Amino acid sequence: MSLTRKRKRELKRLRNSAEELWGQQQDILDRANSVAREASRQVNYLAKEEVAPRVREGYEHYVRPSMDVTGRLAHTAKDRLVGDVIPAVGSAIGTAMSVVDHARDARVRAVLSAHAPKKLAKVAKSGPSTGAYVAVGLGIVAAAGLLYAVWQTFRADDELWVADEEPASLADLE
Repeated sequence: MSLTRKRKRELKRLRNSAEELWGQQQDILDRANSVAREASRQVNYLAKEEVAPRVREGYEHYVRPSMDVTGRLAHTAKDRLVGDVIPAVGSAIGTAMSVVDHARDARVRAVLSAHAPKKLAKVAKSGPSTGAYVAVGLGIVAAAGLLYAVWQTFRADDELWVADEEPASLADLE
């Protein structure tokens, strides 16, 4: 395919224009990349100098005190549970088991049967026996002891609560 001189000159001018345009585009992209790098550097400086200290201050001022109070409350509740509730429940259960064991003891039955009047005829039972009343009474005492221990554990103590401090003025918030 043969081209005329005029067409060759036009193609050469067009190629030169395209190469010039390509070079300009490369310069613009290089400048945009350098601006983006500088912006990234400035954002990092801003984050280190402004944002990180404010986040750290907010954490120290708002989050950490709440976490400390919550930790102390949880520790106190655990101490009360381990020191008050569990021993009270254990002692109530142990007392109830001791009474049941004594009631079932063969020696106690032998003493009771030896001293029981033999002249009385057996009467048909018409209601709960004395043992049932004793068992119900012991159950009520054990439940009351348990409830008292739980109440002592979870009642509001003045030493446990820390009042939130309010800022003195609006100028402190800024």
